[in-house]
Amino acid sequence: MKKISKYISYLEATTSQTATRNKIDNTPTELELLNMQLVAIRVFDVVRTHFAKPMRVSSFFRSLALNKAVGGSKTSQHVKGQAIDIQGTNGLTNKQIFDYIKDNLDFDQLIWEFGTKSNPAWVHVSYVSKEKNRKQVLYIK
Repeated sequence: MKKISKYISYLEATTSQTATRNKIDNTPTELELLNMQLVAIRVFDVVRTHFAKPMRVSSFFRSLALNKAVGGSKTSQHVKGQAIDIQGTNGLTNKQIFDYIKDNLDFDQLIWEFGTKSNPAWVHVSYVSKEKNRKQVLYIK
């Protein structure tokens, strides 16, 4: 099985029900794949190791066509392979994930996506590079 990182498979990072349903090619380029590995290793794997609990990847790479089909932002970092949406499982809350990333990791954007005041529906996080990360924290309700 091809892996993006220790905890994320290539299939998990590129599979989309919308892409399948609409026959959209969601294959990343080599550069996009390198970007995906960077965000997976620098963020997802660190969080997964810290909490020692599995997490769900709800969205990772999106081709331009897929991003358009799901109504994604025209400037979405998902199309560059630089962003991942994460959800906690097995008692790990999305708020715990959000707070851990905010307080301990380097990132470009960290977004509390919808949900409630006490727990986001999912956590969006992007990573560009140590030199270019903005450490921008946003709340979308």
